[in-house]
Amino acid sequence: MNLLRTKSVEQSIRDTEEPAHRLRRALSALDLTVFGVGVIIGTGIFVLTGQVARDKAGPAVALSFILAAVVCGLAALCYAEFASTVPVAGSAYTFSYATIGEFPAWIIGWDLILEMALGAAVVSVGWSGYFASLLDDIGVTIPESLAAPPGEGGTVNVPAIALVVVVTALLVLGVKISSRVNAVVVAIKVSIVLLVIFAGLFFVKAANYEPFIPPSKPAPEGSGLTAPLMQELFGFTPANFGWLGIFAAIAIVFFAYIGFDIVATAAEEARRPQRDVPIGLIGSLVITAVLYAAVSTVVAGMQNYTKLSTEAPLADAFKAAGHPVFATFIDVGAVIGLTSVVLILLLGQSRIFFAMGRDGLMPPWLSAVHPRFGTPYRSTILMGTVVAVLAGFIPLAKLAELVNIGTLFAFLVVSIAVMVLRRTRPDLPRAFRTPWVPAVPVLSVLGCLFVMINLPVDTWLRFLAWMVIGIVVYGFYGYRHSRVGRAEPASIKS
Repeated sequence: MNLLRTKSVEQSIRDTEEPAHRLRRALSALDLTVFGVGVIIGTGIFVLTGQVARDKAGPAVALSFILAAVVCGLAALCYAEFASTVPVAGSAYTFSYATIGEFPAWIIGWDLILEMALGAAVVSVGWSGYFASLLDDIGVTIPESLAAPPGEGGTVNVPAIALVVVVTALLVLGVKISSRVNAVVVAIKVSIVLLVIFAGLFFVKAANYEPFIPPSKPAPEGSGLTAPLMQELFGFTPANFGWLGIFAAIAIVFFAYIGFDIVATAAEEARRPQRDVPIGLIGSLVITAVLYAAVSTVVAGMQNYTKLSTEAPLADAFKAAGHPVFATFIDVGAVIGLTSVVLILLLGQSRIFFAMGRDGLMPPWLSAVHPRFGTPYRSTILMGTVVAVLAGFIPLAKLAELVNIGTLFAFLVVSIAVMVLRRTRPDLPRAFRTPWVPAVPVLSVLGCLFVMINLPVDTWLRFLAWMVIGIVVYGFYGYRHSRVGRAEPASIKS
């Protein structure tokens, strides 16, 4: 039983030319950068700023955002090399298949299913809350039973389901149409963010920055399953504020950058992937890191960090300053902005299924491409259905942290895989090369591990349970139906 059989880079690229599985190359570097900005600017900027500043980092919350961006940036450099070398749909799944082996690739693919499906569902539920609030402002009230998930006062979350259905239809109609809609949405979203930055400067009070890094104090210790893994492993006492609080906040604000790696899943649909994908990955991360740092700094200066809202910190800061009109604009921006996050997460998820179906690790019908629209319509519709059910009927509050750990695990594997491919295939042409190898990949691995051990024990247990389910599915289906496995005796050896 060969669990580490690999699919060569050359075979991966040849598969993209098969007529039945050929995606349409329609995306430019600008499209990919806009995709990245669209998926990153969302819950992090509209919600997490207040929560992290009030409870963890104080006015120094911008430092947590910057440090989280550094961790993502190290991984982005590794992703960029792979995406320019193996310009194939599937992102970390495809990269792992070409370097580490089929079973690790399956684990990564299974992990990405969890990350993107849960991420899209969680953001859809957040969008529903903003949407219901806006309707309420104009006198239209949606009954709570129809606008909240079970366990949170509702029976079925109709707005969240409707959003997922509309976004799924857009993705089926074509990636270029989706990118155009996303470009308009991102333009509105970035305009709102810039409004917060420049309008908020007029209401900043220097006294709110004192002290910029509040004195450290012990955090309420979790116990058992709710405690951070670091505390259980090393007896480390967590702290709020001070430098320890800034570092602890990274595990929370990391969610703000979830999804930038989706740019790599669209490599097969880029016009010039060797050039466009690295630009999209690194460009979107730099832009959003600057915006996050600026917004969090301004908001912390508008209102004392101890008084910041944890539900809508940007809007409530303007209300506290006596300017509720700005707050309304921000709420509108949040509704529009979160739409693009759901769209791009679903795009990335459908491409993972598409790649796994083409390789035989998932049912092959998932890799069918629509003859007119040139999109993997079956995998898109399947994932849209799954996410709609999750968003509409399943309480997700306890599962959101699984998105973080799933993403970090993918980053970690890609960072390792870059070093493996440099050693096993030094001959491959690389349009983009990760600088300072092995230092950058090693730092990326260490950064990911540091953030991961700051997550609660119960998150780790849920993640391991999902991985066990994935191993069972691979054993009963993936291993037996793998195209690489079937071709192994003839020509494709690990």
